[in-house]
Amino acid sequence: MSEPKVAKKGPYAVEVEAGKTYYWCACGLSAAQPFCDGSHKSVGAAPTAYAAEKSGEVHFCGCKRSGNKPLCDGSHRDI
Repeated sequence: MSEPKVAKKGPYAVEVEAGKTYYWCACGLSAAQPFCDGSHKSVGAAPTAYAAEKSGEVHFCGCKRSGNKPLCDGSHRDI
């Protein structure tokens, strides 16, 4: 897969729980954005694990272009 699909031109605000691992969709094909649903298997991509160190709101990248994957760094502003 050369470029992931833009799932959303902005971040996904998600409440995470400390000690839990989340699997962020890196390909943009998941129907369960921002998380992986296995759709990547058809394109040879893989999800990115995010281990929450503390509970609270985090902003997962929706455009799939962040330099701080899986979290948003504002890259969607350049799309």
